[in-house]
Amino acid sequence: MSEPIVQKSANTEACPLKFDIGGMHCAACSSRIERVVGRMEGVEKISVNLATAKAEVWTSVGREEEVQQEVMDRVATLGFSATPSADDDASTEFAENKAKALKDSRNRLGRLIPMICFAVPLLIVSMGHMMGLSMPSWMDPHAAPRTFMLVQLFLSLPIVWLGRHFYVDGIRALLRKAPAMDSLVAVGTGAALIYSLVNTVLGLMGVNPVERAMNLYYESAAVLLTMIELGQFLEATAKRKAGDAMGALMSLTPETALRLDPANEALPPQEVTVASLKTGDHLLLRPGGRVPVDGEILTGKSAVDLSLLTGESIPVAVGPGDKLVAGSVNGEGSLTLRADAVGRNTRLARIIRLVREAQGSKAPIARLADRVSYYFVPAVMLYAVLAALAWLVFSSEPITTPLTVFVAVLVMACPCAMGLATPMSIMVGTGRGAQLGVLIKNGAALEQAGHINVLAVDKTGTLTTGKPVLTGVTMLDGANGLDENGLLALAAALEARSEHPLAQALIKAGQERNLPACRVEDVVVAPGMGIEGKVFCAETGRHVAVGNRAFMKEHGLDISESVSGKLAVLAEAGQTPLLLALGSGDEIRLAGILALADAIRPESSSVVARLQQMGVRVVMLTGDNERTARAVAAKVGVDEVAAGLLPAEKADYVRRLQEQGHVVGMVGDGINDAPALALANVGMAVGTGVDVSAEAGDIVLMRGGMEAVLTALALSRATMRNIRQNLFWAFGYNVLGLPVAAGLLHVFGGPMLSPMIAGTAMALSSVSVVTNALRLRFFKIES
Repeated sequence: MSEPIVQKSANTEACPLKFDIGGMHCAACSSRIERVVGRMEGVEKISVNLATAKAEVWTSVGREEEVQQEVMDRVATLGFSATPSADDDASTEFAENKAKALKDSRNRLGRLIPMICFAVPLLIVSMGHMMGLSMPSWMDPHAAPRTFMLVQLFLSLPIVWLGRHFYVDGIRALLRKAPAMDSLVAVGTGAALIYSLVNTVLGLMGVNPVERAMNLYYESAAVLLTMIELGQFLEATAKRKAGDAMGALMSLTPETALRLDPANEALPPQEVTVASLKTGDHLLLRPGGRVPVDGEILTGKSAVDLSLLTGESIPVAVGPGDKLVAGSVNGEGSLTLRADAVGRNTRLARIIRLVREAQGSKAPIARLADRVSYYFVPAVMLYAVLAALAWLVFSSEPITTPLTVFVAVLVMACPCAMGLATPMSIMVGTGRGAQLGVLIKNGAALEQAGHINVLAVDKTGTLTTGKPVLTGVTMLDGANGLDENGLLALAAALEARSEHPLAQALIKAGQERNLPACRVEDVVVAPGMGIEGKVFCAETGRHVAVGNRAFMKEHGLDISESVSGKLAVLAEAGQTPLLLALGSGDEIRLAGILALADAIRPESSSVVARLQQMGVRVVMLTGDNERTARAVAAKVGVDEVAAGLLPAEKADYVRRLQEQGHVVGMVGDGINDAPALALANVGMAVGTGVDVSAEAGDIVLMRGGMEAVLTALALSRATMRNIRQNLFWAFGYNVLGLPVAAGLLHVFGGPMLSPMIAGTAMALSSVSVVTNALRLRFFKIES
């Protein structure tokens, strides 16, 4: 999660305590909780998210249980509730939250409909004569002022009763010296109601009844409550749509699966719930079925669609031995698979957890809104009092003008829009990213990615396919009678202990040639350089080293001019040459050159050009040799290349770029590139399909290649643009609206702002912010 608003010191050793917060209505509420709890002893930092109604509290190590209870008690004294978040399965929590949201919407609708039914006739009765509507004589304000007043009172009372939560919550917050949005509504509408009640009582007692009847504000209070309730209902409905991306991810896992009896798979499969599956279960996957678990195919061939997980539209051919992931869709073939990971341990479940954590995080840009919101409500109440007093003291206007100003100012001001501006955009943006195969881990990474001006990229797996193939073997003097297959068998056996893409190419080549398996001992890996060990083939043991030129020089080998020439020819052709050396005793000699080629991704050159058009400087950082790196760079349009780098040297290069004042993004595979990924302002780990284990990255690219990088940067910029729009309208609404509500137009002969219009504008401001954030659901890269 990003750095919270309230922070004393960084405590990275303890996991945060997580709470569900109840009773928050606006940004003033969340800011108040952050301020008060953040100053508690034992609390290192706190982050409260208004949109998700959750809080995370970092504590001093060893004081978790003690602080948890203290936080719950302190939040309760502020008028809110804090309950520890259960570490439930993500789908269970999502279902519960969805049910709560639906229940809340139904409750609001249940109040809203009768409020509207009473508000409409109240508005007609109170304002009809001003609009030229003729009133019956028994209710005419001039002919029957007492009846006129009583009808308005009786139409208002049900609305006030249905909207009583505004008064209960608002006055309670006011008494706790922590006023919130409901406090503004309660004081504003309460003032209008009390003023109207006083006039009604005096009118019924015969004190100028006609004049009293013409100075009632029942409709302002009652219609205002109705409009605010309507706005909150629309806001809640729009906020539910923000969880559509999470819902789509949840729906990828089927509810049931077909389990086979491993002792007799000829028996008909048994349909069971996915929750009951265990590791090791054998399952039948029918054509068109959705994969319920992560597992390995035992029998059958098919094609699997990963589009909803990674955005990759082309189905992948699979067969025995291949891995399947939960959420993917089987093609036309029937498969049996063994469950390797179930429930919370599947990759889909981990993706969902990442998205959920990101949606609950804050971006640094939220600090301004949170800081303003904390002081906003008290400032508005003071502003309303001063504006009303100014009209009362310095003008000859009737008493109704200061009252109108007081009510309009209070109901015009609402910090809800400010509080929702950032978290709603982050919620929708990170959800959309997950749908496009880009997992953004927190709001800080989302914000920072939009500021990247230098992008450092690894070559293999990013600009290239990451699936190199062996193109040839060149024999050298130190082969000692071995042929190509003999050298390849030694290299493949040794590289089986490595996870590098080049190693996989040698292993695959050995399998394709049906080379014998060899035993390996005493393996030593030099990241970014090579690998060595003792390899036994046919009971003959040899010391084998495979790696680049620098690795061989470390072993005291001189590269002759003829060998250097061969290496240069391969490198200029865009191939990666690996040197293989054999040793016996203390002597080690070069035995061969293994040439590997990694095809350039077809989209790399166009994406690099797009990034450069966006003002992003692209730099290639690779452990490959200079000539090969420059050959690939020239083909994709990258001008700046740093080759032959070890993992630590890549991190140093990133550090130097940062020292020059650049915001640096690093794209790598999360293994050799981990130091650079961790050091970069934003680390983007290529997840190789749906592997989300790259912990060093701030962003996980579930689709390899540069298209995913372009999606991440463009989505970040779109989300930050959306946040800035929301903040502009949230602040602009109050900056422009509050002076008008205070009577600025009336000073120059214009009309007074009706409290009903002010309340409607206030309600719609939050709706507009949420609706604008929802536009990110349709984000896509422009072609």
